[in-house]
Amino acid sequence: QVQLVESGGGLVQAGGSLRLSCAVSGRTFSSSSMGWFRQAPGKGREFVAAISWSGSTTTYANSVKGRFTISRDNAKNTAYLQMNSLRPEDTAVYFCAARYYGGSVSRATTDYNYWGQGTQVTVSS
Repeated sequence: QVQLVESGGGLVQAGGSLRLSCAVSGRTFSSSSMGWFRQAPGKGREFVAAISWSGSTTTYANSVKGRFTISRDNAKNTAYLQMNSLRPEDTAVYFCAARYYGGSVSRATTDYNYWGQGTQVTVSS
């Protein structure tokens, strides 16, 4: 079966950086577009960033544009989210997701077929 495993979360001070990784197994990684989402306590899951199967197309939520960068390495079956200039409001559980059917990048949670278990990111002020 398809498995997505996130890593790289942790506690960081405001202004700091973290790099999240999402390792995918069980299906051809290069056939999928990938997305990152986050969920803060008491809130719904929100879109953060997405990347096409080739990496040529990316899209970001306005709240992270210019601070976060999504990328992928198809040879390593891994997607990344580089997070710079972190803010306390970035505190959330971050999830990666894979989309194998349909079009390219998407901001909708319902377009993704597989999800990781999430990794906690906490930004202190």
